[in-house]
Amino acid sequence: MPERSAQLITLRGRVQGVGFRPFVYRIALAHGIAGWVRNVNGAVKIHAEGAPHDLDAFAHALLRDAPPLSAPGALAIAPCAPEGGTGFTIRDSEVADEADIHLPADGFVCADCLAELNDPANRRYRYPFINCTQCGPRYTLITALPYDRPNTAMRDFALCADCRAEYENPLDRRFHAEPIACPVCGPHLGFFSSSPPPPGGQNEHGDDEAALAAAVAALHAGKIVAVKGIGGYHLLCDARNDDAILALRERKPRPAKPLAVMFPSLAALQREAATTPALEHLLLSPERPIVLLPRRGDGTLSAHIAPGLAEVGCLLPYSPLHALLLADFGAPLVATSGNLSGEPVLTANAEAQTRLAHLADAFLHHNRPIVRPADDPVYRPIAGAARPLRLGRGSAPLELDLPETLGEPVLALGSHMKNTVCLAWGRRAVVSPHIGELDSARSLDTLAQVADDLQRLYQVRATRLVLDRHPGYGYRRYARDSGMPVFEAWHHCAHASALAWEFPDVTEWIVFTWDGTGLGDDGSMWGGEALVGAPGRWQRAASMRPFHLPGGDRAGREPWRAAAALLWEVGAAAPFAPDALHAAWSRGINAPASSAVGRLFDAAAALAGVCSHASFEGEGPMRLEAVADADSGTVALPLVRDAAGVWRSDWAPLLPMLTDAARPLAERAACFHRSLAQALVDQAIRLREETGITHVGLTGGVFQNRVLARIALTRLGTAGFSVHLPVRIPVNDAGVSFGQVIEFLHHPASP
Repeated sequence: MPERSAQLITLRGRVQGVGFRPFVYRIALAHGIAGWVRNVNGAVKIHAEGAPHDLDAFAHALLRDAPPLSAPGALAIAPCAPEGGTGFTIRDSEVADEADIHLPADGFVCADCLAELNDPANRRYRYPFINCTQCGPRYTLITALPYDRPNTAMRDFALCADCRAEYENPLDRRFHAEPIACPVCGPHLGFFSSSPPPPGGQNEHGDDEAALAAAVAALHAGKIVAVKGIGGYHLLCDARNDDAILALRERKPRPAKPLAVMFPSLAALQREAATTPALEHLLLSPERPIVLLPRRGDGTLSAHIAPGLAEVGCLLPYSPLHALLLADFGAPLVATSGNLSGEPVLTANAEAQTRLAHLADAFLHHNRPIVRPADDPVYRPIAGAARPLRLGRGSAPLELDLPETLGEPVLALGSHMKNTVCLAWGRRAVVSPHIGELDSARSLDTLAQVADDLQRLYQVRATRLVLDRHPGYGYRRYARDSGMPVFEAWHHCAHASALAWEFPDVTEWIVFTWDGTGLGDDGSMWGGEALVGAPGRWQRAASMRPFHLPGGDRAGREPWRAAAALLWEVGAAAPFAPDALHAAWSRGINAPASSAVGRLFDAAAALAGVCSHASFEGEGPMRLEAVADADSGTVALPLVRDAAGVWRSDWAPLLPMLTDAARPLAERAACFHRSLAQALVDQAIRLREETGITHVGLTGGVFQNRVLARIALTRLGTAGFSVHLPVRIPVNDAGVSFGQVIEFLHHPASP
């Protein structure tokens, strides 16, 4: 009889909710292995018996052939006593004392399910909720762990006999696919006009096919339809129809902010936007993100999709419902978040019907609950790589490893704008999907829900909060009500620390943290800083010449205020600004000091005539970037050290160039970008002379600007620097929560 051994194999990482147990079952049979597999909280445990060479091959296959949505860690293999069985079984989940949870993100509809969706002979033909172990909702569906059907939003949908047979068959790809459903036993669609739906949610149009047909007909008629997806609602309309898009903009109101477009296929997308193989790979990835791409000049999309901009946010269908809608409609659709501006995306049928009634002409609901919101993730190609601007459905929760062990579990609450939260414990951190701006009660409620859900699902309870030092951020009341001790991190130090985490081999940094605002340790609004050091010990070493913003925060939406500030600072007139405002500014009334490069971009956009009033954050800088496509020179900005020892670049020489109407707009815009990039290089050279540091990081929302980032990287490289931009963490405020954790981890005052 051949030698027989037994092993207990433990796999951690993302191994639940991704079809890992049936995968183990199949390869165990293929390699002649006896034993069992089960979920134990966040891990998979395998009892394997067989010949030593078969066990080795089995262990190798566990990692080599793992399901595509999984991300297993290293195998932990320990010898154990044989149990003497002859077959291999899948056992029920077990709850252990200590959890090692890895929560899966929402998945796109896989190729196998798409084939069934389009197969008239299949019992799930054109069923909008088809899924299997390799696709479908996860994060937005799970109510508790372990990941079993009673712990999901599908718990009230009793399986029919056919689905039950698939669910219990280890050789079926729907074995323990917790969202499994079919037209007999699963969720269904409901199409309604903008009036409230009748009790019980009955369709105005009798079944799924009728509801889909009614939605498609409404879209062809130029209507706006609110459609419930995986992580929330979208507002959909014909992306070629000027009148429909203008109606959407007027109702939302969203007069100029770019709108994302969903395309029926990659081929349809390629006809409207310029792609590369790498970007097409990202568009087709399981994440299915929105990717910002240059528009083609011969495309058919409405000019109102992204007015004044040269690119469009493109995505492909990621749910079976989207696939059906886009295929039936046969053309691109605007797919913008179904929310009120700045708030999290809406998820509940009744609330969406009520709060979006003034926006949508009709609603395509379904009766599968969404447990928590997850907006679409967004990427932009910047300096040769696609970089995340927003975490969301498919990309979050984003699980990250910490360089050292935390002394206690913490919950970092991030920034006021583009808010995310980050739960961290041990050597792990989890960043939430995008929540939004914290200016509304619903946003704060969602922050509290997501914070509680992360702690409950990962079975970790934070004992300390980590906050931004700004006293006016919207979550301050939540922090007070929690009763927990807090650690406060400086905004720009958090930006720098998030970047530094991505490049652990660098020990000493010069990091440029350029954004629109953030409280600095001198009480002024920073946003044009160069920090020297490393996490926990950043020192401000360079900045921009400060200026006082009339009206304070209002300058972010009214770029003319920043323009007036620059003119008044140099003693010039600003005839477009009220005299009363100048008088208040002169006396220092509601005119805080700022060094923010984001506000310099606002001022430049206003002075160049591109944007004096912004309908959304960053509109002026985005429009200025879009026209900066000409060859131009560079205006030298003087660099001097102030009384505090901080090197300051003076923006004043830019004003005559920006206001010179005789120079083409494209040339002025390009010159502004080049001049700021050169000022950055000049600062870096001066700081290298003083410190010997050669590694430069670029972070903060300003470096979403790919023109500026490209020029800065090129010139820094020519000057002999090694330059780094974040790739995994958003460069904007969405990365602040994780940076706060890194600051806490390294700060000498932290426990």
